[in-house]
Amino acid sequence: MSVYRLIPGSAPLLISLPHVGTVIPAEGRSAYRPRALASEDTDWHLEAVYAPIAQALGASLLVPEASRYWIDLNRPADNAPMYPGANNTELCPTRFFDGTPIYQDGRAPDAAEQARRVDSHWRPYHQALAGELARLKARHGHALLWDGHSIESELPWLFEGRLPDLNLGTASGASCKPAVREALGAVLAAQTRYTQVVDGRFKGGHITRHYGRPMEGVQAIQMEMVQAIYMLEDKAHPTPRPLRPERVAELQPLLTALLRTYLETAAR
Repeated sequence: MSVYRLIPGSAPLLISLPHVGTVIPAEGRSAYRPRALASEDTDWHLEAVYAPIAQALGASLLVPEASRYWIDLNRPADNAPMYPGANNTELCPTRFFDGTPIYQDGRAPDAAEQARRVDSHWRPYHQALAGELARLKARHGHALLWDGHSIESELPWLFEGRLPDLNLGTASGASCKPAVREALGAVLAAQTRYTQVVDGRFKGGHITRHYGRPMEGVQAIQMEMVQAIYMLEDKAHPTPRPLRPERVAELQPLLTALLRTYLETAAR
């Protein structure tokens, strides 16, 4: 199985979609509960949402193949929690987003197996990500990373209440220049179709925090969207739940405006 697909672009922008993979390798499938084999907590359909935008803007696109249930590419390799004090999923997740176990009893991966998955899947993805950012920086003098995610709007085990539709994360301003954070926040605030927040519950995971080094010419942004704004969000419907084309058509112009603003503001 290939670990990732990288589509290089000409603009100084890389769109990373670390949770869109759905493959659980055959050698590990028997350890999972049957429910897990559907990879229900995938960031569904984001490649379909972002790929036309990436092509129009000349952005690079990085897409993994493996499910987050195999390894979470947006967690640090040492498995440190992203949000201390709150419920978190791990580098090799052991629970669904509702808090129930993913693995058969006694079959969760031990330290050796986790290290093997880091070597086989996590490290190659991050080498590709770092390599593409380095290529873009060498060509343009700076590089921009947009880490795209989506999630169900209500998941009580992970957060209280309903998430805003669009959750922009900048590690509380550490992963990008202040002018970029301000400009992107202004684009979100200027529209009324979607609720939005900057650095709310989701401030950015490992990818945003690790690669966002504005003083070194690399800026990073995370966008966490609720799935209800572009696809069917219905727990009674089996996964993968379908895209809603009319909602995608409404959403894509705003995502395009955000990414254009990112490119333009960062170049100043």
